[in-house]
Amino acid sequence: MTIIEMLKQSGVLTALGMGVVFIFLWLMIICVHLTGKLIHKLGWDKDIEQQGYKPPQKTGAVSPEITAAISAAVTEYQKGVPNE
Repeated sequence: MTIIEMLKQSGVLTALGMGVVFIFLWLMIICVHLTGKLIHKLGWDKDIEQQGYKPPQKTGAVSPEITAAISAAVTEYQKGVPNE
């Protein structure tokens, strides 16, 4: 088997492998999309809407408890690190 034949074979195998992965991912996306539509159509997603779920909102402010915890952690870390 010559180098050219091996390169052709490796190119075919590479293209075949990438094609199989692409088709699998495409089918998986289609299945997830159809499953989402089915769940919505059957009404199985209504419990989230009825519970009044609201995603957390970013306000930009850090609570005092978090600030105190970070300060304590930094202080403890600095106690363990020798001064250079």
